[in-house]
Amino acid sequence: MKFYFAPMEGVTDHVLRNLHHRYFPGVDKYFTPFFSPTEDGRFAGRSKRDFLPEANRGVPVVPQLLTKKAEDFLWAARALADMGYEEINLNLGCPSGTVVAKGKGSGLLSDLEGLERLLDGIFARAPARISVKTRLGRKAPEEFPRLLELFNRYPIGELTIHCRVREDLYRRPARPEAFTLALAESANPVCYNGDLTTAGRYGDFLTRFPQTEAVMLGRGLTADPALVRRIQGGPGIGREELRAYDEELFEGYSSDFGSRKNALGRMKEHWFYQLCLFEQAEKYEKKLKKTTDPAEYESLVARIFGELPLRAEGAEPVW
Repeated sequence: MKFYFAPMEGVTDHVLRNLHHRYFPGVDKYFTPFFSPTEDGRFAGRSKRDFLPEANRGVPVVPQLLTKKAEDFLWAARALADMGYEEINLNLGCPSGTVVAKGKGSGLLSDLEGLERLLDGIFARAPARISVKTRLGRKAPEEFPRLLELFNRYPIGELTIHCRVREDLYRRPARPEAFTLALAESANPVCYNGDLTTAGRYGDFLTRFPQTEAVMLGRGLTADPALVRRIQGGPGIGREELRAYDEELFEGYSSDFGSRKNALGRMKEHWFYQLCLFEQAEKYEKKLKKTTDPAEYESLVARIFGELPLRAEGAEPVW
């Protein structure tokens, strides 16, 4: 089985990827949060820093692009290929209202003609292996057979299927039953994504779909950075290991953002998921969310590690 770390905006940047890969080897690919290329033909700011080869040395990274224009995808893909990236991922899954309103991400799934034009343009001149991350459709899973038929016309390196529709956002449960069609009829390799948040859920999924060759983990792996190790039969995460990981992550962000205060926003995103590992964590949730002081943040984290027991392995996360 191949394990991928899903792209999560504000979470899975190069600081986390490098640290996670060092602490918890076993992830086969890390997908970057999407970059939206425009006609100006350049990477800028934090996006450029996130893609630089020196920021990802030794880490198996796949850049993800979000656009509805083939030309914009292609200039960015060529630039990334020149940096040494062998695979570029097309985002057809983002459910954000602003993204969908522009006809991008999962907004493209209800425009089959527009999607076909995009894929025609990309695959006519693709400078690298192109993979695709999609949802089942925009409004209903019944849209997926037609989408799969369209995807089968192209040499997609790998098709990752987030088994929700756009209208599900992330609130409604995933629909793994739809993965049956992908396994049976996809002309391209497929990867499953959706609600594999614990080792138990992964085990149940694999019992149901034993022929699966790749899975993508997002919220569960962010919450429990040792999830892949646990799935593979290794030990769960320990308190001291988790604390060391968190402390080094905070230091990494402090250096990358230029100050400890600036790093707080990224750490709060991280803790939104990780708090589910602790019993009685709700008493610190609002305090962590509101703090703007690095010293107070560090005090709160010390109290969490000092006072709260870790939840039993396999406990269902609640976000």
